Amino acid sequence: MLRLTVLRKWNVKKDDGGYCISKCYFDGEYMFDILEDYDRGLRSEMTEEEIKERKVAGKTAIPTGEYQLIMNYSPRFKKVMPLLINVKGFSGIRIHPGNTDKDTEGCLLPGWNKVKGKVIDSRKAYDLLIKTIEQNKGDKVIVDIVRMFYA
Repeated sequence: MLRLTVLRKWNVKKDDGGYCISKCYFDGEYMFDILEDYDRGLRSEMTEEEIKERKVAGKTAIPTGEYQLIMNYSPRFKKVMPLLINVKGFSGIRIHPGNTDKDTEGCLLPGWNKVKGKVIDSRKAYDLLIKTIEQNKGDKVIVDIVRMFYA
């Protein structure tokens, strides 16, 4: 089993939504950063109703918690990509390239946070993730989303 740990470190609110920056580790080894939508304090233990009350469509990070990651075909991107399954209150949560909160509707964007409010070299980070998953083909991949700040 492989474990991808996403440690949410910085949460920045903006008038048009906001963003969250995390450090991402694969089996304890730092790989890259992750940019997501603004963390509104959602937790996987919450009921779907509680999540929907706080969620702002297209501008909210997924709940903290543990999720299985699978590779499957994305009709939107027209290729096989990582998908987090059983994310309460959300659907179609993928890890895909992108640079700012405008490029995500709840999905996780890999890259390196060297510019405030964005990740850079997202395709390079995404390719690193795919390579790591492919090298361990057949292993179950678990994604842990952990909040490291008070929300």
